[in-house]
Amino acid sequence: MPTTPPVKPSAPALAAHVTPGTPRSQAKENRRQALLAAAAALFALHGFNRVSLEDLGAAAGVSGPAVYRHFQGKQAVLGDLLLTVSRELLDGGRRVIAETTDPLAALRRLVGFQVEFALGKPDVIRVQDRDFSNLSQKDQSEVRALQRNYVEIWVEVLSLLHPGTDAVELRMRAHATFGLINSTPHSVRNHGRKIAHKTARPLLESMALAALTVDVPEAP
Repeated sequence: MPTTPPVKPSAPALAAHVTPGTPRSQAKENRRQALLAAAAALFALHGFNRVSLEDLGAAAGVSGPAVYRHFQGKQAVLGDLLLTVSRELLDGGRRVIAETTDPLAALRRLVGFQVEFALGKPDVIRVQDRDFSNLSQKDQSEVRALQRNYVEIWVEVLSLLHPGTDAVELRMRAHATFGLINSTPHSVRNHGRKIAHKTARPLLESMALAALTVDVPEAP
C-alpha cells in the first residue's frame, strides 16, 4: 500500500497517564502517546486495514520499525488505543459517582463527561465503530467488559431517578443516549461545515438529559 502522508491529529487521542521517571522513560511514553494519537487520526481517516506501520511511524516522526519498540504490531496499537480510552471512560464515571451524592447532579456530570469525550475524541469513536472487529479476541472481550461496567454506572444513577424501573429499560436509555452523543463525529458536520463545540455541547447535553429523565407514559 502506498504510504499515506503524515496526518496531524486535531486533538490528542488520549490523555497521558505518566508516572514520574527518568527523562528517557518520559520520552518513551511521549513517543507512545504520539503513536496512539497518530493511529487514532489515521485509522479514522483511512481505516485500520489501509494503514501500515510505516504510516504510523511517519505520522509520529519515527521509522516504521521503531514502532516495534512500543507495540508488538499494528493490532496491538489498535488494542492499546481502544483499551486505554475504555479505561478512561470507566475511571471518569467512577470519579463522578465518588464525588457526587445527588443523583440528578451525578447524571448531569456523567452526561457532560460523555459529551466532552465525544467532542474531544471523535476519531476514537470512528475507530471503535468501524474497526472494533480488527481487535484480537482478548482485547475485544476486555473492551466489552470495561464498557459494560461503564454502562452500569449510568444504570446505577438512573435507578435512583427512576425507582422501580427495570434495569433492562435503564440500560436501553443509557445506550440510546450514547448513540445520540457519540453520533457527534457525524452530526457536528453539516454539508462540510463544522458546528462549533460551544454550540454542540449544550445542545447535546440538553437532548441527552431530556431522554434520560423523561417519564415513560403508561400504555392506554
